[in-house]
Amino acid sequence: MIYVRRAHERYRGGDPAAGIETRHAFSFGPHYDPDHLRFGQVIACNEEHLAPGAGFDEHPHSHTEIVTWVVSGELTHRDSTGRESVVRPGDLQRLSAASGVRHVERNAGPEPLTFLQMWLTPLEPGGDPFYEIVHGLADSTPYALPEAGATLHVRRLAAGGRTAIPDAAYVYAHVVRGEVTLNGEPLTPGDAARITDAEGIEAVAETASELLLWEMRPT
Repeated sequence: MIYVRRAHERYRGGDPAAGIETRHAFSFGPHYDPDHLRFGQVIACNEEHLAPGAGFDEHPHSHTEIVTWVVSGELTHRDSTGRESVVRPGDLQRLSAASGVRHVERNAGPEPLTFLQMWLTPLEPGGDPFYEIVHGLADSTPYALPEAGATLHVRRLAAGGRTAIPDAAYVYAHVVRGEVTLNGEPLTPGDAARITDAEGIEAVAETASELLLWEMRPT
């Protein structure tokens, strides 16, 4: 089964007056949507737009796997584990909040920043916080997140290129850029497909495209 949620259907949040615009794919914060609480282990997929100088002051997280993918611009990250880094397009950042961590996220650069932040539930609560950044994650290089029973696949496709959708209990597919046809359904940037019991499905790039695929097992 495939359910498509369009970019324009996302809930708009953030604080536009402070230079923060957020588009939520799932129930989040003050926006409660019982029809979109989670899919597999994914509980949030937030598209964040930060103006230069804007950002999120220090705030806490716990029992959440947080994966960040920068679309354009530069994200400055600092957290209570002592890590500080700059995340750029093509880099993957992961923060395992575990028993508790605090962090700051800011656009310290001169250009507008757009990034995706995806939250997944861990299989077991607790543990020690963990931070990792993978610079320049190569195409078709899977990033395993065993703590959540999930694997992220990044696919960059030229026009006419094809990619198989992983055969899995749950697959969450998000179009970062370009135009993609998934099982006959056209998808554009910000669109996402939630696929249950995927088998023998492929995506075709109509233009040069970037696609994020979360492969998840049942919990």
